Amino acid sequence: MITQDADFTAALQHAIDSKTKPVGSLGRMEALAARIARIQGTLKPSAETCQLTIFAADHGMATAGVSSYPQDVTRQMVANFLSGGAAANVFARSLGADIRIVDSGVAGEAITHPNLVSRRIATGTANALDGPAMTEAEMGAAIATGRALGSEKTHDVACFGEMGIGNTSASSLVAAKLLSLPVEEITGRGTGLDDAGLARKRQLLSAAAARTEARLSARTALMEYGGFEIAMMAGAMMGAAQAGTIVIVDGFIASVAALCARDLMPEAAGAFVYAHRSAEAGHARVLDALDAEPLLDLGMRLGEGTGALLAWPLVKAAAAMLREMASFDSAGVSGPA
Repeated sequence: MITQDADFTAALQHAIDSKTKPVGSLGRMEALAARIARIQGTLKPSAETCQLTIFAADHGMATAGVSSYPQDVTRQMVANFLSGGAAANVFARSLGADIRIVDSGVAGEAITHPNLVSRRIATGTANALDGPAMTEAEMGAAIATGRALGSEKTHDVACFGEMGIGNTSASSLVAAKLLSLPVEEITGRGTGLDDAGLARKRQLLSAAAARTEARLSARTALMEYGGFEIAMMAGAMMGAAQAGTIVIVDGFIASVAALCARDLMPEAAGAFVYAHRSAEAGHARVLDALDAEPLLDLGMRLGEGTGALLAWPLVKAAAAMLREMASFDSAGVSGPA
């Protein structure tokens, strides 16, 4: 999956250091280029094509008031994605990235649209404030479905985003259980709750967290508290990593999915490039657990894969540097004395 061979590693470092520049002068771009090369197993990597996949699903706990938006917004935003009007669509168009929308479990009747990929597990999860969000079978189906989608190696780079009212709450609970932390420490405002709304959200999530042990495996945490879109995204990250695709991890919710993916398949984490540091409260704790240093810090907290898309040009440039930049020998330039 990730090339670890000592000879390849030595050749890779030599290739980077022999480019027409002082050693180390491109800073983190050099480390990024090396990571991309190891993912693809070549000294001439490519990150020229990119696809954003947005997984959409609803959460039973949304009806309890953990979000400032009603649950209907999930379905409405799916329609917005399909018509090209969301921030993710705009960023994708401006960058030349492809986009696909996956219905992982939106509440209500099945959405019919020629450009929608329907992989509905159920019409939203159960209310995780009262009991398990999904059955073990549903959780397994979501991961397996995502893994199949992620393994379709049609692009050099895979970005993953999500849409689901209540999914910052679900992600906070899943992260708290994977990291054995009090959930209130990583619970933020989500879609923009005021102080009273945030206090209510933390109270509800703390009560939900008390249902189970302090630390859970990824499978159990997803079953108890997750969403179909989060589980499917974790599966997609694993499938893409196994296929040798560069995976750009978006913000808080995507990073929680990455945390789950790493728990389920530790070697998958070698294919992950972390896009940005979200303004969502718990993201820093999750990034620390992943030993991740994101490329950008723009104060964003939208989700949808928007941060991942904005990081793609850096990934693309790093790959091109390694693939196309002349060496001192090939350019006839004198190297350091």
